[in-house]
Amino acid sequence: MYFHGALKYLEYIIFSRHRKGHGLHSPFVFHLVSEVFRNKISPDIVLMVEKTREKMISDQRSIKVRDLGSGSARMKTSIRKVSDIARYSAVPEKYGILLSNLAAEFGRPAIIELGTSLGISTMYMAASCPGACVYTIEGCPETSAIAEMNFREAGLNNIAALNGSFGEQLAEILRGAENPGLIFIDGDHRKGPLMSYFSQVAENSSANTLVVIDDIHSSHDMEEAWDELRMHEKVTFSVDIFRMGLLFLRKGIPHIDYIIRY
Repeated sequence: MYFHGALKYLEYIIFSRHRKGHGLHSPFVFHLVSEVFRNKISPDIVLMVEKTREKMISDQRSIKVRDLGSGSARMKTSIRKVSDIARYSAVPEKYGILLSNLAAEFGRPAIIELGTSLGISTMYMAASCPGACVYTIEGCPETSAIAEMNFREAGLNNIAALNGSFGEQLAEILRGAENPGLIFIDGDHRKGPLMSYFSQVAENSSANTLVVIDDIHSSHDMEEAWDELRMHEKVTFSVDIFRMGLLFLRKGIPHIDYIIRY
């Protein structure tokens, strides 16, 4: 798996372009890369979230983790330290900032996250888009409880933390919530379920919805899913930044698959 990841990253470095947006002909994509990707985030948001991360990395408690997805590549047992979950499962700061910028630009009226973990990515999105309700789903009760504690301590009141299976909870949210502006899919790195989640989203979203998928090159299974999703009939264009893939449902934009250096 690690050799596969290293090889795919080398390919990404070779073929990725447009780090600052130069050479992009679409005004929308140019704005996305030159402005949204490069937006200066409030230092207060980064400080708040990264202090929470540091606290979690220092937490030596062991909890029983219930994996509803493919499980962790690094942590093989169900009994795991909170510190290890914070180190290996939480989204890195660089990509937390990107999610924050995407939430500020596209998040209203609602954001949906599949895979809360300890709540690091959730906090980045909720803090930058206070006008949106952030629905975040976690399959493990003990992990979800820690995330909810982090949200309370950070004073983030626009987060609805849900515990249960992604498929069931997602269907419930989509029935009751306004069309989401941003959906972040993490926590289940299997092709079959991922395709199912996207199908639900595509049928219940607007043309302004952005779907972000984490770890698109983490395995052959995820790469197959990514290749099929970016060709989905409702996807107008995709952006591959190696760790994450962005799928836009906007009409009136030529279907091009971009590989952007981030």
